Amino acid sequence: MSYFPTFLNFENKSILVLGGGKIATRKLMQVLSFSTQITVLCPQLCEKMQVLINEHNLTYHEKMYEQGDISGFDIIISAINDIKLQEEIYKESRSFRCLYTCVDLTHCCDFIFPSYVQKGDLLVSISTQGTAPAFAKQLRIYIEKLIPSSVIDFLSKMRTFRETMPKGKERMKFLESKSKEYISTWKTHE
Repeated sequence: MSYFPTFLNFENKSILVLGGGKIATRKLMQVLSFSTQITVLCPQLCEKMQVLINEHNLTYHEKMYEQGDISGFDIIISAINDIKLQEEIYKESRSFRCLYTCVDLTHCCDFIFPSYVQKGDLLVSISTQGTAPAFAKQLRIYIEKLIPSSVIDFLSKMRTFRETMPKGKERMKFLESKSKEYISTWKTHE
């Protein structure tokens, strides 16, 4: 299967995280950068997950998953140890209008979590389509070192240009020129 690269707007989307261990915590930490409309459901939480729930005032249901618990959610993130249950929840999710992802079963995922670099408005997503997440992580670390922190200020200026200059070919040429000039100042590692 091949995943289409896209960026989803999580505004006004209700998200359910199933699981309370280390992997579920890592997934939650990624999602918290984009939404706080999150519910966590699991019988036990690791300490870090409990801290995140408290810090971000998230909803928590201390219980085992039961059929129907995904009803009303737009996005389901399953990070539980029970592979059979993950498959059952995936099958159940087909009758709801929701997106489902889980760990270790790419055939049951509507989407997967990419490795990504974020600096201000810049968001670079990296995926191996689930083939080698460890490689995607190492590539993310490498790319993160290449991108200077000055990109945050640069993109802020670019936003101002886009908002204040009239649309058209002249603006496109100007923005293209500014981008090319800025990137040419980066030092490359060979």
